[in-house]
Amino acid sequence: MAIPWFVLQTTGSAARMGLTGGAFLLAAVVAGVVGGPVVDRVGFKRASIVADLAGAVTVALIPLLYHTAGLLFWQLLVLVFLGGFLDAPGHTARQGLVPVLAGRAWMGIERANSAFQGIQHASFLLGPPLAGLLIHSFAPSNVLWIDAATFVASAVVVAALVPSTEPRAGTAAAGRRRAGGYLADLAEGMAFIRRDRLVFWMFGIGVVANFLVLPLFAVVMPFFAKQTYGSAVDLGLMLGGFGSGALAGTVLYGVFGHLLPRRATLVSAVLLMGLPFWVLVAAPALGVTIGALFVAGFALGPPNPLAYSVLQERTPPRMLGRVLGAGVSLSMVGAPVGMVLCGFALEILGLRPTLAGISACYLAVGLLSFLSPALHGLDKARG
Repeated sequence: MAIPWFVLQTTGSAARMGLTGGAFLLAAVVAGVVGGPVVDRVGFKRASIVADLAGAVTVALIPLLYHTAGLLFWQLLVLVFLGGFLDAPGHTARQGLVPVLAGRAWMGIERANSAFQGIQHASFLLGPPLAGLLIHSFAPSNVLWIDAATFVASAVVVAALVPSTEPRAGTAAAGRRRAGGYLADLAEGMAFIRRDRLVFWMFGIGVVANFLVLPLFAVVMPFFAKQTYGSAVDLGLMLGGFGSGALAGTVLYGVFGHLLPRRATLVSAVLLMGLPFWVLVAAPALGVTIGALFVAGFALGPPNPLAYSVLQERTPPRMLGRVLGAGVSLSMVGAPVGMVLCGFALEILGLRPTLAGISACYLAVGLLSFLSPALHGLDKARG
């Protein structure tokens, strides 16, 4: 929340807010693809720690420059790009830790991924309201110091509490990791995604979904809150409502997901995701907006653990890092464009047409998911 609100407060431009979000996601796309083989070689735990520490530096530089030498908009874009470039391998590494740790805990893969995603949704439930209060009290530039500190805290927690999952020196897995070159590893991961029809289509749907949802919350919702309610605190409550819905949906999927048909669950969730945003077109009272976002978050709960479970089941462990990095990043390839387009759509078309367009596109994605023959493999894969 702090960076979008910082841009909106210092520039007053929704287009620049969209450009900032686009820079972050563009970096994440590039880093996820090229960083996957590095994560496989460095190791998941070590990559997570290094990425967090580097991310802390890039975030801290924003308020440091703003309060000292001054911060030009292009400099902010560079720092945001670097932050995204360093953050993506860390996310890949943490997701890559899940299968081995789930095996050690004797936990089913869907339940483990639901727990992993549920913790992220819980932070999305608690973080935005807290961020809104902090922004209201200290200004966005000062809140970024706290943001930088959380990266350091994450690195410390992983270093102290997460056991290493790397193969021991001299084992066959370690030997294979040393044998191939970087470009060969990268090509192997991309070839796997291209060959596996179900994985390819899952990421294809992810491209369109991320093109819509990431700009919606990074650009449209801050603009909606500022124009409709006028306060960062209200934006925090809105995103908290979404986070609570996402947490509820993820927890329920963690409990019952192994009993549900995967294809029907995915299609239903995508269709439901777009419906609540029609409510926001009417600029309702804050309580109604929070309720609508709760429903949208609830629908978003199952797809992420479902998709990661399928990917982890079908990917050989030795290439999990590069496949996760490349696949997740490719699924976000349209998001930077969506960020920029949303920013300009808000300035040219206005808030209501932009919201209506996003909602209509979500219904189209749900229909595409229903008609895709490749997704019938979701239930066969479980069998």
